[in-house]
This record gives sequence, C-alpha cells and structure tokens, in this order.
Amino acid sequence: MAQLIAIAASQAGPAHSFMVAEALRAAAESAGHRLALSVHSTLGTQGAFSDAELATAAAVIVAADMPVDRQDLLGTIDVPVHEATPQAVLADAAGVVRAALAGMGVGASPDLPANAPAELLDDVPDGPLHIVAITSCPTGVAHTFMAAEALEQGARALGHTIKVETQGSVGAQNTLTAAEIAAADLVVIAADTQVHRDRFVGKRLYATGTKAAIHDAAAVFAQARAQALVWGAGAAAATTEDAAAPAAAPARRESTGAYKHLMTGVSFMLPFVVAGGLLIALAFALGGIYVYDDAHKGTLGWVLFQVGANAGFALMLPALAGYIAYSIADRPGIAPGMIGGLLAGTVGAGFLGAIAAGFIAGYAVHWLNRLIRLPRGLDGLKPVLILPLLGAAIVGVLMMMVIGAPMAAVMGALTEWLKGLQTGSAVLLGIILGAMMAFDMGGPVNKAAYVFSTTLIASGVANPMAAAMAAGMTPPLGIALACWLFKSRFSAEEREASKAAAVLGLAFITEGAIPFVARDPLRVIPACVLGSAVAGGLSMAWNIGLQAPHGGIFVLAIPNAVNHVVLYAAAIVAGAVVTGVALGLFKKRVAAPGAAA
Repeated sequence: MAQLIAIAASQAGPAHSFMVAEALRAAAESAGHRLALSVHSTLGTQGAFSDAELATAAAVIVAADMPVDRQDLLGTIDVPVHEATPQAVLADAAGVVRAALAGMGVGASPDLPANAPAELLDDVPDGPLHIVAITSCPTGVAHTFMAAEALEQGARALGHTIKVETQGSVGAQNTLTAAEIAAADLVVIAADTQVHRDRFVGKRLYATGTKAAIHDAAAVFAQARAQALVWGAGAAAATTEDAAAPAAAPARRESTGAYKHLMTGVSFMLPFVVAGGLLIALAFALGGIYVYDDAHKGTLGWVLFQVGANAGFALMLPALAGYIAYSIADRPGIAPGMIGGLLAGTVGAGFLGAIAAGFIAGYAVHWLNRLIRLPRGLDGLKPVLILPLLGAAIVGVLMMMVIGAPMAAVMGALTEWLKGLQTGSAVLLGIILGAMMAFDMGGPVNKAAYVFSTTLIASGVANPMAAAMAAGMTPPLGIALACWLFKSRFSAEEREASKAAAVLGLAFITEGAIPFVARDPLRVIPACVLGSAVAGGLSMAWNIGLQAPHGGIFVLAIPNAVNHVVLYAAAIVAGAVVTGVALGLFKKRVAAPGAAA
C-alpha cells in the first residue's frame, strides 16, 4: 500500500474538479493505496497535505488543465510527479494511478496537457535562450528596476533574449504575456517578496534575490541554466540568492521565509504610510502645526489631516499584518491578519503588535488548512468561512487577552523612551540607525532600520525617520562627491555613473550606491557607513523631525514636513562630505588607460 498525493483542478468548474478528485480517490482505494487530495477551483483550495503525507508520498499526481499553485508540494522534491488531464482521469483513473506509481515524471508522461510546448520535455538548450523574468523588491522603487536592468544587460552580453516584468509599487509593468511565457526556455524570478508563479507551471524556473541579479546577472543565468527545475514537478523550491544546490533549497527557504513574509507586509504597508505622512505634512502647511484642533474644523487643512492621520495611518497596521498573513497563508489569511492588525492599533500595541498579529494569523490559518478535514461537499466552506472565522478568532483572542497588553506596554515604553531621549542618547540612536541604513544598501539591515523609523511616525515620534532618510541619502551623494573631488580614484565609467547616483541619492534611493559597492565593497561600505552615521547622529542631535517617510530632498519644499529644514540639509551635506573624503582616503588610484601595456 502506497501513499499518494494528488491535486485536481479543472477549468470546467468546481463540480468537474471534485469529480476528478473523487475518481482518483476511488481508483487509489480500490488498488489498496492511500490518497491525500487537494482540489483547486474558483472556490479556492479545498484540502491540504500533512507533513506526514508529504514525507511518505510515493508519487504525486497533478490532474489539471489550468494553472494551479503547487506550493504545498515543496515537501516532495524527490518524488516523481505524474501530470494528467482531467479528461484522462475520468476516462481511466486506475491507469493514471498505475502510471504515477510506475515513477513516470513530467518528461515521460503521456498525459501532458495538449498545449504543453515540446521544449519542456528536454533540458534547457545549450545555445542562446529565450528568457522571461520577474523582479520585485519590498518597496518596489529601486532594487526592482535595478535588477531588471542588470538582467537585461547580462542577457544581451550573453546573447540571450529576455523580457523582464517588474512588480513595483505602482503595479506590474512590462507584463509577460501567455505567448511569451509559453515560448520561453527559462523563467528567472529575482525577487525579495512573494511572487505568484501560477503562470509558469511546467516551465523551468529559477528563483533568486534582487541582490544576486544586480551584482552578477551572468552568474544568475549560469546557475539558472544548471539548476532550474520544472515548476510544479515537485521541485519548485526557490533557490536562494547564494544559489544553493537544489537539494538544499527547502531548508534555506524556511530560514528566509519569515523575512520575506515581513517584507511582503511592509511593501503593502508603505503606500499607506507615504500617503498618510504626506497628507499630514500638507495639512500642517495649510493650517499650521495645530491644524487638528476643533478650531480648524471644516478647513481644508483639517480635512487633509483627518484623511492622513485617521484613514491613511489607521490602515497602516491592518495592511502590515494582513499581508504578512497573506504571504504565509494566501487569501484566507488576509481577513484574520487585518483584524489582528486593527486590534493591535486599538489596544496600543503598535507596529510590534501588528507584526505579531500577522505571523500568528498567517501560521494559524496555514496549519488549520492542513489539519481540518471535511467531507467533500463541505470542503468549499474552508477558504470563505471556516479558515477566516477560526483564524480571526484565534488572533483576536490572543491579541485582546494574551499578547495585546504586553505588546502595548513594550510599545508605550519604547515611544516614551524615544520621546525622552537626551542629546547623548539621541545621537547614539541616530548613529546606529545611520550605520544600519548604509550597511547593506537596501538589504535586511537597511529595511529593519527603515521599518522601525516609518512605523514610529504614527506614534508621534518623527525624529528617527529624519535620521533614517538623511542616512539613506548620504551613500550615493557621498560617492558622487568623491567622484568629483578625487577623480583619480575612480574610472571614467564610475565617474559617469556617479551622476545617476547623485540623482538617486537626492530622491532617497540608497541603492544608487550598489554598483560602486559591488566593485570595491571593503572600501566603499565603511566609508558609506561612516558618513551615514554622521548624518543620522547630527539629525538626532539637532532634534529634527520628519513627517514624510519618503521623497528625499523634494519633501523639504513642503512647509512643516521637516521642522528644521536648514539644519536637516546641513546634516545630509555633512554626511555626504564625510563619505566623500573617506572614499578619497580609502580608495587607491585607478591605473590610467594603457598603463598596464
């Protein structure tokens, strides 16, 4: 007796999908085997696989004529997958089960969908490839487009053709069509957030981070050619930016999962923070710092403040928690996560409580989906009723009765500590935040400092945000200054690239420094950290507060967005000067062209 895993999905509708599932169940049981089923349809996903079922599975059957999410199959990497159409199952379910047990994988299955391209049955060709790619980062501003550009340049240099879809904060751009995906030899996903892969079922897919693509696109393509696995063939685990071997991917995926879930939540939260903060700044510009008083009620400034503070900022925590849960448990996790995030704001637990609520809701729904087994006729209730209901109840009870009060106490203590910082302590905090912003140029350390600072704005603590933004602007500005002051330390190409880096720095896009860091990290990173620490420390020392969480130098034109505009500009300039001078001291002279000859 063997343990089988099966996914059933038919584009003819939910009833047809359940008929396919029931046919597989009956065929497996009549042959003396156990079958765990997951049915995908417009009603959502009904049924899930336990860890024990995944661990003991002898074969996987995917009976589908539509794209299906195969994330739950990641525990069956070494198990053969048999692809079949729903029509083939209904015609001869017993034959499908026998073929699956014979160990037939995608490449040998006679039941591949009729529209499956022939090249999927072979390895990736040796010559130039037709590649489709997706890039995405948590903020959707810099890494997304830098990774796309790096992949395009790397593909051209290697003779490949490529189309890159960017999933940024303004939505998907240069969207891949079904025909382009069908014609592709290889799919590359360079993303630091969750990217849905339903479109790529049956395609050879390789996943990495944006940083790997930016640093060495050629290496990414080489690793993709060697390590890409057919998505949905039981080997669709995401490879890491360090290109770990496929066999090691599942463990690495677990270790990086929490960070990706958090960054997914942050990416959806940021538009609320940015819109709310800028509306509040505009309200201050129109009605003064006390525009929220009843004396200003009915004025445009008062209205803008209500929209920014009581709507934009009020939705910040539910969005953060809801999309952390969504990243973990898909759509059934959104409602419990948002409810938990709203309760976190209600009880005063702030962003710490919202993060906790998002993870609790996400993992609760994820495990409930695996544990709850219902009769086939009732399974459709899980995604729309049972999972949201139970998930919301769990996170709500925990937030109101267990973790809410302690989280609120921690958040209150943190807020009061930040508000009451004396000059020395404030400078130290500014130095730490500044160093973190420059340490990895948009990586996990940078994002941790940024998320900490942005979420405090809603609590009335705006000084860390000012320090973080000043420190984030410093590295590209300091590098541009160094290229101008110390031309002999940089190549002509670097000096030309510094102009773009300066513009990115003015817009608070720290990633403009990444090309320079990639060429000489041991000298550039310390210089950037030093200058950013100075900028952050001066910003905190001068008690500068910033209401807008993004925008760079351009928000300085909004009255009251920054409380000390001249001093803030001075802090940024000081940090850039320190970085520029440090680079002049640290870097060696570049050999003149032809000197080696």
